[in-house]
Amino acid sequence: MLYFLLYPLHVKFSLFNVFRYITFRAILAILTALVISFFCGPWVIRKLKELQVQQYIRDDGPKKHLEKAGTPTMGGTLILFSIVVAVLLWADLSNFFIWIGLLVLTGFGAIGFADDYRKLTRKNSQGLTMKQKMACQIGVALGASLLLYRYPTFKSTLAFPFFKEVMPDLGAFYILLVILVIVGTSNAVNLTDGLDGLATGPVLISAGTFMVLAYLAGNVKIASYLQIPYVSGSGELTIFCGAIVGASMGFLWYNTYPAQMFMGDTGSVSLGAALGAVAIMTKQEFLLAIVGGLFVVETLSVIFQVASYKLWKKRIFRMAPIHHHFELKGWAEPKVIVRFWIITFFLALLAFSTLKLR
Repeated sequence: MLYFLLYPLHVKFSLFNVFRYITFRAILAILTALVISFFCGPWVIRKLKELQVQQYIRDDGPKKHLEKAGTPTMGGTLILFSIVVAVLLWADLSNFFIWIGLLVLTGFGAIGFADDYRKLTRKNSQGLTMKQKMACQIGVALGASLLLYRYPTFKSTLAFPFFKEVMPDLGAFYILLVILVIVGTSNAVNLTDGLDGLATGPVLISAGTFMVLAYLAGNVKIASYLQIPYVSGSGELTIFCGAIVGASMGFLWYNTYPAQMFMGDTGSVSLGAALGAVAIMTKQEFLLAIVGGLFVVETLSVIFQVASYKLWKKRIFRMAPIHHHFELKGWAEPKVIVRFWIITFFLALLAFSTLKLR
């Protein structure tokens, strides 16, 4: 909104010409989301406590987690509010990709909110059933995939890291890929959100990485130089990712160990879906698997644990997802969290290194 109000003033005042630059507006989006989430945090915590919106802990989880019962949850509403306001203020709202990003973010946010609300009313850790969640998530992802597939300038090609000439056109099968990436990333981040700040930190790093990738993919000269797919208009997603970075930073102030509030499914489900959508729109689906490698490992640990127990009645890990395994091995919770953050930062650097290896 402010972009449309302020940029036209550059005709009379050259100072306002700065608003045409994506990088400048991305910084403003980061700061806006950060300020909103940081300064509204205490009020949100207080209101959640008044409404008794509290976390219910699984009985089969680590016993020391039981002391976290009663901590305010659904803090993801603060994250979503901060992101949406920042994007609406500083992004070019005529950009198609911005609206796809907001659609996925708010759509999955609504699903997460419904799941959290069901847990609250039942006063336990059981929310929506798996079938209900998957049906809703696939529905939102399908809507986004159809809009992308039918958009005139968006191609249904798949880019591979290291191979600049390998870009097969998936045709209608691209719709299935979009659904798989968005829904898969959403649930992977949700599984990771088991310790104080464990998901928030990697989401922040991943969003920061894709903030750079979106800018590169939207600049025809840089994309040509790096030999990565150029996606006209995707540069505006830099503002979208910047808003995620800022909102996550502000929220992390209250979510870091010991957490004053949790994001709940409202936050984790929507943030994961947003990252998946950005990866699709910037044609960096495979780099998402590298940048979000931690989310992949967390998900695989659950899959392998369940499969091993069903087939051989044996557990691979002491508990899944894998962060609980390290807890039960004696690692202090802050140690698990910080080390997983470091791993994510390393993976982000690894993803950037692939840009020149083509």
